[in-house]
Amino acid sequence: MENRHRKTFGTRGPVNPTDHYVVSRTEELTDFINRVKEGRYIVLFAPRQTGKTTFFQNALDALMAEEPDYFPIQLNFEVYEDVEPADFYEDLYPDIRVEIANVFQKRGLEPTAELSEFLTQAKITNHLSMGRFFGQLTPLLSQQGTDAPPRGTGPRPTEFGAIQGKAAAPPRAPRVVLIIDEFDGIPHAAAKGFLHTLRRIYLTRGERCIHSVGIIGVKSIKQLNYDRTISPFNIQDEFTLQNFTLTQVAELLGQYTDEVGQAFAAEVIEALHRQTGGQPFLVNRLAQILTAEMDIPKDVPITLAHFAKAHTGILEEVNVNIEHLTTNIRRDARFESLLMEIATSEKGILFNPDNELMRELATAGVITKGPDRWCEIVNPIYQYRVMQAFQPATNGLENDYFPERTGAEFADYLTADGQIDMTSLLDNFRAFIARIGFRILQVPGIPKESVGQHLLATYLDAFVQAVRGDMYLELPTGRGRMDLVVFHNGRKYVVEIKVWNSERRYEGGKQQLAAYLKSEGVSEGYYVVFDRRKNPEPRVETETIDGLQIRSYVVPVLQERPSDLSEESAEYGT
Repeated sequence: MENRHRKTFGTRGPVNPTDHYVVSRTEELTDFINRVKEGRYIVLFAPRQTGKTTFFQNALDALMAEEPDYFPIQLNFEVYEDVEPADFYEDLYPDIRVEIANVFQKRGLEPTAELSEFLTQAKITNHLSMGRFFGQLTPLLSQQGTDAPPRGTGPRPTEFGAIQGKAAAPPRAPRVVLIIDEFDGIPHAAAKGFLHTLRRIYLTRGERCIHSVGIIGVKSIKQLNYDRTISPFNIQDEFTLQNFTLTQVAELLGQYTDEVGQAFAAEVIEALHRQTGGQPFLVNRLAQILTAEMDIPKDVPITLAHFAKAHTGILEEVNVNIEHLTTNIRRDARFESLLMEIATSEKGILFNPDNELMRELATAGVITKGPDRWCEIVNPIYQYRVMQAFQPATNGLENDYFPERTGAEFADYLTADGQIDMTSLLDNFRAFIARIGFRILQVPGIPKESVGQHLLATYLDAFVQAVRGDMYLELPTGRGRMDLVVFHNGRKYVVEIKVWNSERRYEGGKQQLAAYLKSEGVSEGYYVVFDRRKNPEPRVETETIDGLQIRSYVVPVLQERPSDLSEESAEYGT
């Protein structure tokens, strides 16, 4: 009987090392635990499906194993969003009691009679009574203990470190750690008072009744400050949970290889990280497609050709992560022009954290500040889906891809041995742009500054679908540059797309492409530059750079219809 492996790549909620392959995040866990020990009130706000809940659960498990005198209380505010503040606090108290009972049960202990009586009689009705509740709770937690040790065994530590026996010191109050997931579900009217109470506890001298707090959500405290006054939680310690690094992606996939024996080619690991930007859901989803849905024999290594198929799958599927993305970018009509400008403009847009639109898109995990301070869409998969979301279903020019009456079709651009004749394919695209002339300005929904890039991407996408290949965006993207990688019949083709900026940058782009080709082990590449100047200089040239063949095109793109065209026609009666 086949010995099936037990673990999977998790994409549905929190993951755990028993059932899933899990990135350890050792450095981040150590950082977080140290902050808890220091009594910080920590906030972590990040987009959904970035591993926040999993991280905090793992951090608390590690903390309890390392420091038994910490008492964690985990809450989740997701269900409270639409309730009144009084109902919020009334329902909050039973949740707190259940979590206290869970901690005692996990530790094999029983609460004292005094603590049990207090928990039975206590009530929380507002943020003030909540503060009093925790002030009374912590001393009672310190009175808990275990049965006396068997005779002759001598003194031993209790759960919270006090020594039982004749010389025992007074028990130390446990350090309560309050962790709140989905904090942005708190009722609007309750948020300010709740945060004020936590702030008041934080500013208490000596031992606090809540030693440390962890607040987890999507919206920041500033965004939750609905009355736009000074933040009631200005003591917060912001914690950043980054996307997976390349090393962490390799660690995750390596766990699968160690268990199953099926290896990932090094270039697959690198491509997977580049395409996802390390976004946890996308990393696990691509790995899930490759290992569980493509029926690749387990004795066959996973190659770049396999990855290209999986990548096409994720570009076409609807999943909860992509649903979040598209919902967020359509939430405000102003997002469309900003995102399309970021994706296609050669000028770039500086990231401004005080710009409301940029801040909201960054909070939603759509854009980020790049290393050069420019706005970037966080990964190529998101960039492709963003552009797809705002592009029309058709551009109205598809019937003009080939000259009339030639009977040509995309299959004609495959050689006898099934390879792509990319030179002829791009030659035809150049002729297509010349044929349509000013009609390029009539493409709906696309900024005229980026219409050339859009038409080439759409043209190549139609070709790839016709010949059953695969295509994806490569980094870097935006600021007028877009790299498209086409896979077909075991071969990789690279097409770099830019807009004309200057002669120096045009020549520099060739060097950039050559460096990329060399890193990818590809011997030839294609470079298409769209020239939007009033007096463009069309070019077609083939060169050898560092032993690599690069075919370059400078393609004129009209930016306005000739002003006198209709007037001349009227004047001469034509």
